Amino acid sequence: MDLKRWLDRWVPALLIAIAFTASPLVAPAQAALPPGNAVKDPAAILRNALPIEQSDLQELQHRLESTSDDLRAKRWSALVNTVRKSQALLNTRANAIVASLPEAKQAEGQTLIATLQTQMLTLAESSESSDRDVFLDDRRAALSTVGELEALLVGDFPFAIPSEFDALPRLLGRATVEIETTKGTLTAIADGYNAPLTAGAFVDLVKQGFYDGLPFTRAEDFYVLQTGDPKGPETGYIDPKTKTERQVPLEIMVPGETEPFYNATFEDLGRFEATPVLPFATLGTMGWAHSDESLADGSSQFFFFLYEAELTPAGLNLVDGRYSAFGYVVDGFEVLEELGIDDGIVRARLIDGADNLKAHA
Repeated sequence: MDLKRWLDRWVPALLIAIAFTASPLVAPAQAALPPGNAVKDPAAILRNALPIEQSDLQELQHRLESTSDDLRAKRWSALVNTVRKSQALLNTRANAIVASLPEAKQAEGQTLIATLQTQMLTLAESSESSDRDVFLDDRRAALSTVGELEALLVGDFPFAIPSEFDALPRLLGRATVEIETTKGTLTAIADGYNAPLTAGAFVDLVKQGFYDGLPFTRAEDFYVLQTGDPKGPETGYIDPKTKTERQVPLEIMVPGETEPFYNATFEDLGRFEATPVLPFATLGTMGWAHSDESLADGSSQFFFFLYEAELTPAGLNLVDGRYSAFGYVVDGFEVLEELGIDDGIVRARLIDGADNLKAHA
């Protein structure tokens, strides 16, 4: 993939667009901005991307996440009010939440509800003390438990992958990968619920040790850090059975759709203002590379998106809808920010979710 050439072509235009948007000569500047704030927390993105419907839990999750706005503005009274309302929601709807879980998981759910109720008491205390750092720690713990409850709601894999891709590996769920680099270790979660073929190809290659010892071949400040180009003349993974390069289609899930779109960009689909379920919205978003010539020829190369708010503001992201996002770095951000063209992957290993990987249909 020649992502550098693509960025060289489009980033200047993006910067011009940003400049004009910010210009006082353009009266309706606010109208060009997307409503609300982009979600930039990878844990929140992954919670929102679960294929579930449970309005009480999701309302609780979104209320707790929304306290970030009040926290930034130091509106502590409003924040305390939101936490108290969230407590009331949980206590009122606790039994209904447990009842919505699969019967085999209700006992575990009841335990998690009790844990969450205790965490909400602690969160209320830290909100009333106006201690930002303690509040953030307590909220993180509560949201983690909310995420565990939401994960219990996930049932069978939610859609059928087109039969034309039957030979490709697929990740029917999520997997956690530890990536040891020359600067330190990253932890990432690959999301097969929304990008099963892309995440499946990545996790399959991790399991094979394909990425071990590979360098970063492209490092664009504020944009991408790319790897996965194997040693030798090949640019992708050669399947030992077929002796040909295994290729993975462009795969993008859009909110409201029942399955991903394949080999079609947002421009192709006429969805110019769409936001993917897995957006390039945070440092460490993982994207699958493909060439300029084809959307369907991604094989093994992937990149970490180096999110920079000034250059990739919400609603003006030129990567969304053109590349498949398939996961997020969830730990080791300080390492990611230090990596460059002189660095590489020492070893990548699968630490959770191996059962979700299937070699083919």
